[in-house]
Amino acid sequence: MNDWLTIQHLSHRYPRIQALDDVSFCVARGACLGIVGASGSGKSTLGRILLGLERPTHGEVSLGGRAYRRRRLTGGSVWRAPGSVSAVFQDYRSSVNPGMTVEQIVAEPLWLGERPPAGEQSRRIAGLLEQVGLDTTLRARYPHQLSGGQLQRVCIARAIACQPDFIVLDEAVNALDMRVQRQILDLLASLRQRLNLTLLFISHDITAVTYLCQQVIFMDQGRVIERVDDISATGQVRHPQARRLLLSAVL
Repeated sequence: MNDWLTIQHLSHRYPRIQALDDVSFCVARGACLGIVGASGSGKSTLGRILLGLERPTHGEVSLGGRAYRRRRLTGGSVWRAPGSVSAVFQDYRSSVNPGMTVEQIVAEPLWLGERPPAGEQSRRIAGLLEQVGLDTTLRARYPHQLSGGQLQRVCIARAIACQPDFIVLDEAVNALDMRVQRQILDLLASLRQRLNLTLLFISHDITAVTYLCQQVIFMDQGRVIERVDDISATGQVRHPQARRLLLSAVL
């Protein structure tokens, strides 16, 4: 497969910290890349840049051969992807509007994009809920009426609604209990295969990464310290910090 998402020499500095330092890697279309690191390693900053939430200090990102751009707006500029990107976050409760129904939450990307006719939108929402394993009778419920696993499935349905070019999953299963984590990981694996989704799975949980991903990069202090292109060879990493992360998952 050809490279779909390409990151070249990406750096980002906050006033007192170098969050990313010369990060480069590629992701093939339809692949799931795990991004592993301890707290403060730069992995979430990387995710925010790829989502267009922050602009990097230096470096280039391209999607399908088209570069991310700084776009000028009144009063400043923004950093934007050349296509559609989505995210699923760890805190599913705070990532949705508590005053919106399931149907409204899933429909958000459609309102911001193509705005299909009401009848078509209703059918698409029903199809999205079915794809993530939810009964369509839940569409009128509010977030507080759902379990954690159900609400994270709603967030996944919202993420795939706009047929994104890739999805950033930032600690997307860590707030769930072990049984529900496994269910959500199985769902993500199934969706990736059926929809040819490109996924970036950001986590400090090596077990979840090796379950879902085909490749993994290890980060420490804003740098990529090791990359594994065959997930079955993860145990053979050589960098001391990568080995410490692996050991922490075993203990």
